[in-house]
Amino acid sequence: ARLHRSTAVNPFSARYVPFNAPPNSAEHYSLDEIVYRSRSGGLLDVEHDMDALKHFDGAYWRDLFDSRVGKSTWPYGSGVWSKKEWVLPEIDDDDIVSAFEGNSNLFWAERFGKQFLEMNDLWVKHCGISHTGSFKDLGMTVLVSQVNRLRKMNRPVVGVGCASTGDTSAALSAYCAAAGIPSIVFLPANKISMAQLVQPIANGAFVLSIDTDFDGCMKLIREVTSELPIYLANSLNSLRLEGQKTAAIEILQQFDWQPPEWVIVPGGNLGNIYAFYKGFKMCQELGLVDRIPRLVCAQAANANPLYLHYKSGWKDFKPMTASTTFASAIQIGDPVSIDRAVYALKQCDGIVEEATEEELMDAMAQADSTGMFICPHTGVALTALFKLRKQGVIAPTDRTVVVSTAHGLKFTQSKVDYHSKAIPDMACRFSNPPVEVKADFGAVMDVLKSYLGSQKLRS
Repeated sequence: ARLHRSTAVNPFSARYVPFNAPPNSAEHYSLDEIVYRSRSGGLLDVEHDMDALKHFDGAYWRDLFDSRVGKSTWPYGSGVWSKKEWVLPEIDDDDIVSAFEGNSNLFWAERFGKQFLEMNDLWVKHCGISHTGSFKDLGMTVLVSQVNRLRKMNRPVVGVGCASTGDTSAALSAYCAAAGIPSIVFLPANKISMAQLVQPIANGAFVLSIDTDFDGCMKLIREVTSELPIYLANSLNSLRLEGQKTAAIEILQQFDWQPPEWVIVPGGNLGNIYAFYKGFKMCQELGLVDRIPRLVCAQAANANPLYLHYKSGWKDFKPMTASTTFASAIQIGDPVSIDRAVYALKQCDGIVEEATEEELMDAMAQADSTGMFICPHTGVALTALFKLRKQGVIAPTDRTVVVSTAHGLKFTQSKVDYHSKAIPDMACRFSNPPVEVKADFGAVMDVLKSYLGSQKLRS
């Protein structure tokens, strides 16, 4: 049940400031302003009144957040809004648009870790077990809630728009549909899975299928939102990252506030790697934990501008034209949040790794064979883990979390192609195709005996 509007004085606040601004910068904006860039054209960040938050110690915040998990009290049952004071502290509860997102499973990948990596403390954060099947819900509940607030304030917002490789459009359309707000989606034609395409269509979004890639769609939506009263929902908008950072806080909660050594995150537009850093860093600054994990950003080799930048020693960044990858949601060659990602990785001594198409598909199949059902992007992150284990960078006893960003059901065609060995120039070493057999007891028995014999030999 929703609560009535509160008349209590709220001591917490937040505002937009230029990203990584010098301490003497006086530039800032209210969150109720429609602004996406600083005066110099740079990115913005949401800055919280840390002094007000520090009036309460780390034990207070730990106890408060823990007390809200799984509750039905609006809106705190959400994994995002259970941290409302750290997300959008000034929004009224009645303006929040939530599907009780977050609180996603932290899966102990025991068999996968032991069998393939000789690790006993490997975990997969299944952010894809969410309302629309991806981590994008975490940020979209925040953005659409703020748009809902702005519209109630009679600000000139007729709808919300985004460019998408699939998951952003699904999350945007679902939350807008729940709030009765029009959504407009720019999708690159023939470059996303059917499961991803049908989500915004089913939720009533106005979908434009455009003959370009994601970067082309992103350029167009930025031009359109500068001319029309359509609110920009891409991760250029720093409100999204406020929701996404709560996944980092959840990981700490799920480990009883003991930070892991490593967190590996797939990277495309690169907002999420910064969001994880921001969530961990806030917990450290406010005394909930005494250290933060090292972060790894994993990219597909066909769309790896951050990886190339990292390997060059962080010299001049060069955008690229991304090639086709099974990890379609991170098929981005000119990431909007490049500066945020570089900052986050430098601050936590982070690493960037890459995965070829064969590596990521093999990793996905290996994970699935141990009981998971992951997306290709998680296969990218697992490939990074394989490489860092082989190099000895990640030790067998290091507590490591791999972030799974989307549900495997969105990418069934790629799985079908892999297990059918229908992917050109790919060995598909871990494929498991069905065995065709006649409807005859003897034939079935022969096949089963052969199978059971091979299993006995393996064990």
